[in-house]
Amino acid sequence: MLIVARALCRFRAPLALAAAVVLLMLSMNAARAEYAIAWGDKPKYPPGFAHFDYVNPQAPRGGTLNLAGFGSFDKLNPFTLRGMAADGLPVLMFETLAEGSQDEPFTMYGLLADDMRFADDGLSITFRLNPKARFSNGDPVTAADVKHSFDTLVGPKAHPRFRQYFGDVARAVEVDERTIRFEFKRRNHELHMIIGMQLPVFSRKWGAGKPFDEIARDEPIASGPYRIERTDWGRSISYRRDPNHWARDLNVRRGMFNFDRVVYKYYKDETARMEAFKAGEFDWIAENSARNWARGHTGRQYESGEIVKREFAHSNSAGMQGFVMNTRRAEFADVRVRHALALAFDFEWMNRQVFYGQYVRSRSYFTNSDMEAKGEPSPAELALLAPFRDRLDPAVFGEAVLPPETNPPHSLRGNLREALALLAEAGWKVDDDGVLRNAAGQAFEFEILSYSKALERIAVTWARNLGKLGIAASLRVTDPALFQKRLDDFDFDVTVALYSASQTPGNELIERFTSASANEPGADNLAGIRDPVVDAIVQRLLRSETRDELVVAARALDRVLRAGWYLVPHFYAPAHRVAYRSRLAHPQTLPLYYGAESWALQTWWERR
Repeated sequence: MLIVARALCRFRAPLALAAAVVLLMLSMNAARAEYAIAWGDKPKYPPGFAHFDYVNPQAPRGGTLNLAGFGSFDKLNPFTLRGMAADGLPVLMFETLAEGSQDEPFTMYGLLADDMRFADDGLSITFRLNPKARFSNGDPVTAADVKHSFDTLVGPKAHPRFRQYFGDVARAVEVDERTIRFEFKRRNHELHMIIGMQLPVFSRKWGAGKPFDEIARDEPIASGPYRIERTDWGRSISYRRDPNHWARDLNVRRGMFNFDRVVYKYYKDETARMEAFKAGEFDWIAENSARNWARGHTGRQYESGEIVKREFAHSNSAGMQGFVMNTRRAEFADVRVRHALALAFDFEWMNRQVFYGQYVRSRSYFTNSDMEAKGEPSPAELALLAPFRDRLDPAVFGEAVLPPETNPPHSLRGNLREALALLAEAGWKVDDDGVLRNAAGQAFEFEILSYSKALERIAVTWARNLGKLGIAASLRVTDPALFQKRLDDFDFDVTVALYSASQTPGNELIERFTSASANEPGADNLAGIRDPVVDAIVQRLLRSETRDELVVAARALDRVLRAGWYLVPHFYAPAHRVAYRSRLAHPQTLPLYYGAESWALQTWWERR
């Protein structure tokens, strides 16, 4: 409405035009123009704020940040199914209509858009583009480009996950050159936020009209702060900051993207990467290995302060990591079998003997957040679950299912006895040679697929315990490209997955857990979950009107998934473990919700 009023004032429209404007306003359901939108709350930052609290607006610009890539890469288009995209592309080159705040659960502030209008009926959102917004080739960012980006990503040539993720968007409409409206098929508590913060925008000229899945090595024409400087395919890629970046002084970009150059150097394995870091080949690493953190990040450079080793606190939801079992395989179709395999995982022993006590057990698909189901279901959770009682495991209605443990009075021996009983119920018996077989005489054996040898200590320990049940499990380590291809095709028995969780879960759940994605190549539904109850609860969650409703639906979903034993829960680190060269600096105020590498890319700088 603010934009409409400005137009009337500027052009002194005649009565007929004014009437048309009134009709347009009615079609927008009297939505208000906003500089920011927060779901379930008010924006933390006021109109015209100077910068986010977690940046240093006086950070010097310049220098080079060298980072490590893993494996290889063969394309510059991160939005297609085929191939491996270069690291850094989405963060450094592609901007969105709005920027999410990292110290609020779910708030967006205008980036490419300078105001946003969310319809009162919740069925559309309209963005007005900033007239200063430019692509790297100098062209203005227009509504036609935004529509092209959306239509391309939900089309047949892009990665299938976008069709799932944006599935409730009916269409994108160009209102005028600088105004784009997204219309929704149904109400969804976060869809307007997803469109704002997670739709990458690129120029219609990118690829010069080639089919989108054939745009592989053409430099993206996007509006982000960096351009590609040099590419050594499969080995390294360097980005150079655009000194004329259109948003460099925008409040949502002030104090951000401070390095003149960002370089990714690729390494084939974690040992080579670790040695390269100590040799000074790159500057910064977020360490995922407890052993490396305890024993590898030591030596003269650490003692002298040349390399800084630090843990950074965060408030991120930890989500769920674990060994995912592919239920498309007959061996894993029975929930009793999946539960039995989980009973053979001894986290407490591993944490003492292998992980130096650095980890906390993953209990929930929403670990470390208020979405995590605990204890008995609340009355509100029971009300949501009750209509499905005859289709749910009774465990859903009791104490929230927890991972097996071996702390006294529990023990691995007791857990394995329980596992054998479950396997027997499912038709698997140990023969005279100690091999677990089904009624057809088929031995129970499977492969654990990974791209990293670092998984070996976890997988081998689990496999040793499975061997006591007569199960033969082996680890298969492939290169990252083949690993991703096999996941995309669901060509695996068991693999490791991390289901990260936002502070406000939503559309990502469709791709991870619903029937619609179970056979969609490239989807995150690695377990192959096809459960109408899960589908219904996810839809209920997406229709939440308040945060309380969202929490109830998430907890109900958590109970159902945990009772399904689709994965063997692993663990998480309660802080980011980062080692870096002392010439690098970071803001003293940490964001609440952040990924370690994206935080470094966005807010760190080189000391002068």
